[in-house]
Amino acid sequence: MKSPRKIALWSLVVIVLLAVVGGVFALNIKRSQANHPRIVATTFAIVQIADKLNLDLAGVPTTQNKMPARYKNTPRVGSPMSPSYEKISQLHPTAVYSVDILSDQFGKAFKAQNIKPHFLKLNNVAELQSVVTQFGKTYNRQKQAQAANNQINQTKAQIQKIARKHHRKPRVLVLMGLPGAGYMIATNLSYVGDLVRLAGGNNVYTSSSQVYMEPNDESIKAKQPQVILRLAHALPGMVIPQFNQEFKSDPMWKTIPAVKNHRVYNLTEPNFDATANMKVSTALKIVSNWLYPTNGGNQ
Repeated sequence: MKSPRKIALWSLVVIVLLAVVGGVFALNIKRSQANHPRIVATTFAIVQIADKLNLDLAGVPTTQNKMPARYKNTPRVGSPMSPSYEKISQLHPTAVYSVDILSDQFGKAFKAQNIKPHFLKLNNVAELQSVVTQFGKTYNRQKQAQAANNQINQTKAQIQKIARKHHRKPRVLVLMGLPGAGYMIATNLSYVGDLVRLAGGNNVYTSSSQVYMEPNDESIKAKQPQVILRLAHALPGMVIPQFNQEFKSDPMWKTIPAVKNHRVYNLTEPNFDATANMKVSTALKIVSNWLYPTNGGNQ
């Protein structure tokens, strides 16, 4: 008969072995997740970042935007404004990404489904570049991330060189169209407002806390914007006609220099969106040309 001491000793050995095996198993799972992440992107801006870094995705949003070829057969998980929590859960993701402006709207719903999303800040170009760097480190894509950020930096340098050649910054009004609900004024804190700043424009509406403001005819008239940018990122087929009708029916717009001089421009996807994305270099060049036309002189 074995002594209690031997039994206790063997029990201890078994416990230690189980702990070691369990630790190795957990480590292997962690390594597998790191080497083969299952990433779900719930917005197209995040899809663009992943594509730029040559990252595979387990799930992508349902969108009218042209999906990169690498994600042609990737499961769709619903639109950014109506994600399917059931479909996301079925994909067994290691990471789910959305944008911070949707955190209040969807945070609790994700949590209720035991999904822990990462809400990324993509409100301006600097935040976009920070996310690209973060993804590069997290998913071992440092070289790709550096190359992507270098391209953005080169574009910023090019357009800022153009802006420095001009003595005055044009006054710019940025509007964001809302399908079926008019429009809002976009301040310097918006993504398009940041594009205007980088391109050397003077956004006529600035704020330390508000991204968007309610429009006011008297205020707009007093600002006398020389350029108007109208963002129609959602349902442009509805929003642009809304803008056209608004500018036609309200006599205030006829008093604005931008309208008088035909410097009113519509911003649509894929080059423009409400959140920063990997089309930023193209967007910056377009905005720069609108603010400082190549056939124009010093302003």
